[in-house]
Amino acid sequence: RMKTIRSLDDFPASLRGGAVAIGNFDGVHLGHARLIERLRAMADRVGGPAVVFTFDPPPTRLLRPQAAPEPLLRLERKIELLAALGADAVLVYPTNRRFLDIEARDFFDGVVRGRLAARAMVEGPNFFFGRNRSGNVKSLRRFCAEADMPFEVPEPVEAAGGIVSSSRIRALIAEGSVGEARTMLGRPHRIGGVVVRGAGRGAKLGFPTANLDRVDTLLPAHGIYAARAWIENGRHPAAVCLGPNPTFDEGETKIEAHLIGFNETIHEKPIEVDFLARLREIKRFHSAEELIEQMDRDVARTQEIVARETA
Repeated sequence: RMKTIRSLDDFPASLRGGAVAIGNFDGVHLGHARLIERLRAMADRVGGPAVVFTFDPPPTRLLRPQAAPEPLLRLERKIELLAALGADAVLVYPTNRRFLDIEARDFFDGVVRGRLAARAMVEGPNFFFGRNRSGNVKSLRRFCAEADMPFEVPEPVEAAGGIVSSSRIRALIAEGSVGEARTMLGRPHRIGGVVVRGAGRGAKLGFPTANLDRVDTLLPAHGIYAARAWIENGRHPAAVCLGPNPTFDEGETKIEAHLIGFNETIHEKPIEVDFLARLREIKRFHSAEELIEQMDRDVARTQEIVARETA
């Protein structure tokens, strides 16, 4: 049973003496999957647990708030995915300035060797740690060698024409390339939120929609998407409109999911949406009839795409 821990004080003895990997792991993409696979192997080699050390909030939120990117995943989902890849425990450290001011050497001696009693480490190539990000993979390799600890930096993973990284995935999603992002994530990009009451216009047109609110992860570019929606009673193909509604002169960005073949009321219920493909951009139609014809086509294409997925 995977454990989630939120403090370094009284770190459980059962989780000491294993292999440790530290990082944000945003997106838990294919590169992270390879890293956790190596962590698992290293933990077995030293006969201890595989421990992932991550942060909440991510350090950039404190160090450079204006440059902090929108997360790809909410924390609970990140923990779930890391567990599925083979982590025995995820330490979610509540980041604060004092912690970020620890010198790299003191962090290694006091936290990695001290609190976690790590006997091996696995890290990604772009890992920085300690005050002013002064520690890097080179210094970590040296510290581990001095402590006679195995240390490994797995080879980066390549997909969709380049090295898989959270920043590349973010850029792809932000431009609406959800298919390429999926190739790097190893699964579709997912957002989660709560269904709130909309204007009811979709229902009048014959396409009732679930309006998503309280979404705290990165949104794809404006457009119409083929998606799959998850609600408590299962999953449904969904045509999603993300953006304004120029046909009715509405300028604000909304996320409206039409769950195909579903017409129950789900207000205030949680919903998750997996983006499978971008169908088209948003445009202004001259009449409601023209819009309805286009929506019929969007729904048909969504059904085809979801059927291919399921097959």
